[in-house]
Amino acid sequence: MAGMVPAASHPPKTVRDLLALGEGVRAELIGGEIRMTPSPEWNHQHAVSVLDRRLGAWAEEADRGFVFVAPLDVYLPSGDVVEPDVLFVARGSSTVLDRWVRGVPDLVVEVLSPSNAEFDRRVKRELYARNGVPEYWIVDPEERTIEVLRFEGGTYRLHARCAGEDVLTSPGLVGLRLRVRDVFAAS
Repeated sequence: MAGMVPAASHPPKTVRDLLALGEGVRAELIGGEIRMTPSPEWNHQHAVSVLDRRLGAWAEEADRGFVFVAPLDVYLPSGDVVEPDVLFVARGSSTVLDRWVRGVPDLVVEVLSPSNAEFDRRVKRELYARNGVPEYWIVDPEERTIEVLRFEGGTYRLHARCAGEDVLTSPGLVGLRLRVRDVFAAS
């Protein structure tokens, strides 16, 4: 499949291999390959922190569900294991919460870093679509934008590309209003 991690000449890695790395190691299992990443830069973590607070407040306001930030493994139906930067599991979907997330979250958010931007835009987008993740946000601290992608008809369609004073809303997160400018650090 285009954009997926290339096939390796060695046997595919398994969840057992991933778990053998131990707690605290930033790694994902995608397409039978273990992908390790360095810790993110401060502007990435700032965006994650703001999204965690804002989404968390929205979720708690009406007991809508649960917001988590990485590291938290998400075991997708495809057998891949990912660590989205931020994710939301609606109250009605909470059966996927079993030590980790075992199934499809209602929202995954990836905040781009220079080392992962293309991977998140292509490979993870295809992976999340293949697993039917209803909504995928791509947050770009360099461009100071948030793309809201909705899963429709077997693929992602751009619902909105927001920047600056735009207020992000989501068809899947009813009542959420997020001014995009607030997600990014002032400096």
